[in-house]
Amino acid sequence: MSLDLAPFLDTVRKAARSGIWSLGVKLARDEVVRLESVRGAELVLRVRAPGTPVPPTVTLYVEDGEWSCDCGGEMDPCAHVTASAIAAGRLLETFGATPAEGAAPSRQPAREHLRYRLTKKAGQLVVERAIVTEPHEGAPEAERPLGTGTFATLSARGALGELSPTHEDLALDRLLVASQRNVVLPHRVAEAFASLAAATDVLLDGTKVTVVGEPVLPRAVVDATRTGFSLRIEKDPDVTEVVVPFVARCGDVLRPLGETSLTGDRLERLPLERAFTRAQAGELVAEAIPELSKRIPVLVRTRRLPRTSDRMRPRLAFDLTHDAHAMSVLPLLVYGDPPAARVDAGKLIHLGGPIPVRDEAAEKLLILRLRDQLNLVPGRRVDFDGDDAARFAVRLRAFTPTIDAETGESLVYDDELVPRLALIGDADFELTFETSADESDGTPRRATSAAVLRAFRAGMELVPLDGGGWAPLPADFLQKHGRAILDLLAAKEERGALPRASLPDLAALCSALDHPPPPALAALRPLLEGFESLPEPALPDGFTAELRPYQRAGVAWLLFLRTAGLGAVLADDMGLGKTVQTIAALRGRSLVVCPKSVLFNWADELAKFRAGLRVSVYHGPKRALDPAADVTLCTYATLLRDGARLAKETWDTLVLDEAQTIKNPDSQTARAAYALPAAFRVALSGTPVENRLDELWSVVHFTNPGLLGGRSAFAERFAGPMERGDARARDELRARVRPVLLRRTKREVTPELPPRTDTVLHVELEESERAIYDTVRAAARKDVLERLAEGGSVLAALEALLRLRQAACHPGLVPGQHAETSSKIEALVEALSDAAVDGHKALVFSQWTSLLDRVEPHLQTAGIAFTRLDGSTRDRGAVVADFQSPSGPPVLLVSLKAGGTGLNLTAADHVFLLDPWWNPAVEDQAADRAHRIGQDKPVFVYRLVAKDTVEEGILALAARKRALADAALGDGGAAGGITREDLLGLLG
Repeated sequence: MSLDLAPFLDTVRKAARSGIWSLGVKLARDEVVRLESVRGAELVLRVRAPGTPVPPTVTLYVEDGEWSCDCGGEMDPCAHVTASAIAAGRLLETFGATPAEGAAPSRQPAREHLRYRLTKKAGQLVVERAIVTEPHEGAPEAERPLGTGTFATLSARGALGELSPTHEDLALDRLLVASQRNVVLPHRVAEAFASLAAATDVLLDGTKVTVVGEPVLPRAVVDATRTGFSLRIEKDPDVTEVVVPFVARCGDVLRPLGETSLTGDRLERLPLERAFTRAQAGELVAEAIPELSKRIPVLVRTRRLPRTSDRMRPRLAFDLTHDAHAMSVLPLLVYGDPPAARVDAGKLIHLGGPIPVRDEAAEKLLILRLRDQLNLVPGRRVDFDGDDAARFAVRLRAFTPTIDAETGESLVYDDELVPRLALIGDADFELTFETSADESDGTPRRATSAAVLRAFRAGMELVPLDGGGWAPLPADFLQKHGRAILDLLAAKEERGALPRASLPDLAALCSALDHPPPPALAALRPLLEGFESLPEPALPDGFTAELRPYQRAGVAWLLFLRTAGLGAVLADDMGLGKTVQTIAALRGRSLVVCPKSVLFNWADELAKFRAGLRVSVYHGPKRALDPAADVTLCTYATLLRDGARLAKETWDTLVLDEAQTIKNPDSQTARAAYALPAAFRVALSGTPVENRLDELWSVVHFTNPGLLGGRSAFAERFAGPMERGDARARDELRARVRPVLLRRTKREVTPELPPRTDTVLHVELEESERAIYDTVRAAARKDVLERLAEGGSVLAALEALLRLRQAACHPGLVPGQHAETSSKIEALVEALSDAAVDGHKALVFSQWTSLLDRVEPHLQTAGIAFTRLDGSTRDRGAVVADFQSPSGPPVLLVSLKAGGTGLNLTAADHVFLLDPWWNPAVEDQAADRAHRIGQDKPVFVYRLVAKDTVEEGILALAARKRALADAALGDGGAAGGITREDLLGLLG
């Protein structure tokens, strides 16, 4: 590559002031410019200008017509830039053709740089410096020690030669002079490492290391225990050793130790641990964690820990029971309404929700007022009877700020509250509860629905009224309709108005109160009465796909939901054409978020079926939004990085493909998806439930916020009961999501699809394999029991079974073990040989690429041609095309993660699953790469299972997982949860 510097030089000349240009000419003539490196059209030079102890570095971006200089001068371009631009052509000519990219010019004089040698001596870090002449024109590297003395002294002696120290070199030079022995003093470690971090050549006891100035800190870890929580301060796991006091080595990186007042200069105090009971959660959250967070990282590894809030103020609450003429009063000093915490004997007791930041001064004022005016103490119950109760009611009414003591109104009303429903517009409502007419002014007293429901959920008999007083709850009405009202209020609170998806619930409440239904309900009749009455879809102009009848029905459903103002979860089986149905339903400006593996598949499908749409792929380092695009495609990774940017746009349609990606509602990806504004939201997923019903909540919350209530209410009402086998909860959940979730299986809609046969191939382990497996099983069982005993989650304990599962597949996967083959691989190769001889093609899936590595040599020995697809594959399309070709290899090795979705591999009619997984949805995704539309041969799916191992238990666990999904979406029975006993059963 050759560079034409003339246009660039002309650009610099025009931009430079005349005086600066003249000074640059002089510097160029004095030959003080040195060419450091060339990377394509990027030149790096250094200018040894008079009066500058550190030669400035200039970078010229020739093709872009831009430059930079680190001299810090105010002129742009400065004299260093102009000198470099003038000298660049001569330097390139002097040294011949432009070197290979990234290399220094081939005929430069030998380059030199500064090397720092660090040595541990008597607990101290000694620093020695040397000039290294780099290999050049066949000459080897040479090192010349500099000895002691400052850079100024060494330069005066001529010891530095052409080498120019940097600012950081000079700063470190001053520190070493101050120590008088070239020793890094303990209290100057951080300062010294800040300078050493800029050095490119540092050796510790002869071994190359990297120096980082940022201190390595201990970390605090908060975990849940059986009795509460533990707070443990421990060293950073990256620390390999403490080299000398205040200096740590992290692999090949040196860093200063930070916060040594906590840890000691050699970390000798760690670990430090303190236990907190559940009642002490307030102290942990409000005091310990915030103080530690100011100094060190705090890792909270439990979701049980409540968050803090500084918005709550202390208040006095009264627990009242009233029976005829008797009243029992328990005053409480609490935070929040309803109470989130209670103060008992000066200690904050957490009750639920966020933990308040205490205001002890305000607490004292409330306690004094309670004592002086009511002669009560927080936390001590007092009973009143007869006249005493009446007199106390008057005092209490005067004490409570919301009650006017001069009105003489009754404290407790005898009549039950009556619900009053008012519709707002065509799809919203307001619900209040009223007493009969008040004797004082003839107007009823009211209680908000929120106050009534709080009292109802708390099991109270009385509810406070607006303006003071209490009234009995309408117990019978609430028993029948309280749950429905809670759902409606939760949905309304989520959106600020009632979402359309909750209209059937509002209609049911209207019917119970003899009130006309909301007008907007009529538009949803086709959804409530069955999808058969949906209007025929109007397909867009230019749409070229030939839709099957069930696909046309899917498009009709999507378009109807758009018109009705609802979101959609299209949960058809994998391979039934969710993408083409969605493409037919796209209207307006649309954003499609999908995995990277199918990003360009979406682009191809859009170009194929709706060529008239303008499609923009928003992906890659130079991505930019095209405001004129009809459809914008991006990945979940891009959504995570650019969520705020995408949320500023207005989208008519928002599609999440493989929407199980947001199955964890606490993930940043899920939160970014929730925040995107769109008139119509669509979630596509063949597996909306994989492990927990919480995953279904997340997807439905994205499409129709509020339909399933809040997460805690969903867990209480649906997830918990269904895991216990509650058929009523199962039926209610299905009915609730049915209008907005459409799921068709292959058996229902594609009778022409050839059959799929699932078979378990049992493998007997050899004696040596069995011995290794039994040893690993004993260790795994002990690990799981310890995790469960310490309060660890079931899923966390499942991770401890990893080694046991690997031992069942191949001994070589177990650390410290070696084996050329395994019984499972031999069984696989035999089956593949038979399939290949009979002209079949096969897919071999494993979640471990290391297991696929061990399969390859056996296929080569058996003479079976194969290709491979995993996370490292660059050209996925070429691999797929090779395998799909009739002349292609008969075997494709696939990693479960890389090939589980987004691929059409219908050339295969045999699928082998090497290591069974307890999530059946993942295995189905793999098998459906072959068993999908376009397949014309029967498909055989083989699961290789080692006998008498954890894998047999996994098959049973997978069946339960499948039942969980069927309970929520299909016609199967309810599923149970994964329990401690399940785990122990897997260990055998």
